[in-house]
Amino acid sequence: MAYWLLKEEPTHYSFADLERDGKTVWDGVSNNLARRNLRQVRRGDRLLYYHTGKEKAIIGEARAVGDATPQPVGDDANAVAVEVQAVKRWQKPVTLQRIKRDPQLASWELVRLPRLSVMPVTEAQWHRVEELSREAEGQ
Repeated sequence: MAYWLLKEEPTHYSFADLERDGKTVWDGVSNNLARRNLRQVRRGDRLLYYHTGKEKAIIGEARAVGDATPQPVGDDANAVAVEVQAVKRWQKPVTLQRIKRDPQLASWELVRLPRLSVMPVTEAQWHRVEELSREAEGQ
């Protein structure tokens, strides 16, 4: 099992939309590095759901329902898709500002490559972000 972070504009498809729908096909990724990352997603992988735009925060957790496959629609032969399902909304979102202030997370690709929409997460990063989601913002 691997860990990943998926970014989405909440006005396009929010975590609430995923909760409502139960699952969805994650597609439409055009950046080559993000696509390479998405191709590595396998069934059962854990996914952090990050809202971009004004929120800039990890909102909750999802899970890959299946392995990455070629995108089922469109003309782009390099496009890739993964079916994902909602697992849980976190009690407290973890903001990008908070992640940047945390010494354990400062070198994460989320901080270094802010426009990358699909990125790996180490197990240590995952556990640290989970810890932050249970703490008050000022701690």
